[in-house]
Amino acid sequence: MDDLDRAIRLRAFNFLVEQTSAHGEVLPWHILSQGFLWDGKRVPLIGPQGIFKPAVLPELPLTIATAPVREGEPPPYSDGLDENGLLNYRYRGTDPNHRDNVGLREAMRKKIPLIYLFGVLKGQYLPAWPVFVVGDDPSDLCFKVAIDEQRLALAEPPGPADRVAEARRSYVTVLTVRRLHQETFRQRVLRAYRENCAICHLRHAELLEAAHILPDGHPRGEPVVPNGVALCTLHHAAFDRHILGITPGFIIEVRRDILEEVDGPMLRHGLQEIAGQRINLPSNHQLWPRAEFLEERYEMFRKAS
Repeated sequence: MDDLDRAIRLRAFNFLVEQTSAHGEVLPWHILSQGFLWDGKRVPLIGPQGIFKPAVLPELPLTIATAPVREGEPPPYSDGLDENGLLNYRYRGTDPNHRDNVGLREAMRKKIPLIYLFGVLKGQYLPAWPVFVVGDDPSDLCFKVAIDEQRLALAEPPGPADRVAEARRSYVTVLTVRRLHQETFRQRVLRAYRENCAICHLRHAELLEAAHILPDGHPRGEPVVPNGVALCTLHHAAFDRHILGITPGFIIEVRRDILEEVDGPMLRHGLQEIAGQRINLPSNHQLWPRAEFLEERYEMFRKAS
């Protein structure tokens, strides 16, 4: 990595630290496409294609991006983790010798750190860095990508027999991909519910969470909107602990001992007065909680009560 390449990548990493500190970990297209200034020239971090090299860089790509999946549609390509805890990243097209694929192959050879922009929603991306291309599989038209700790973004690359670094990258990659998918689920659920708590209508996104109807570890607990409900932190905790339940008819039930308890206004307004109310639902019927999911979760609530 020459001095110019190294300096621009460092500035790009620092730019992402600044922007995620100011705007949260999900960044809109306009911030990424505007990028930062370098020697009077604009350096965007994203372009129309997944593998992107800004003009200011002499040779190698700066970012790789994946498009967000549309609800109810199959992904445009099947990026995902392999059995070794590495991320599959699809080639540009089907020609292994396309210049973008050649650029990533050269980044692999030189062990150059990149930025991964994970599409959460249309025009919304969650960045992860540094990522390294560590393998190439022409038969499956994909690269193998590992994610490392941010503090090691420009450290000396590990040697081929550094098993500690290899294990660390695999661990960080698995954790990061899990976080990416959790944030995708949260953003999609909140958007479906118009950034309102389905129970109390609280509108502050920073206090809202995507609650799974069937838990994450359940065989059918997929991270899809019909298996989620947007809830504020109070009602999410109450839902998870079976203090409140939601019937298959979308009616809120509150545990009897909570209804009979005498306490202050938080208990009265936050839990007791919501009993018997109907939850707020997405305007798109296809995104409503699935009946069979609610039935199974409601049975869990009844047994816990």
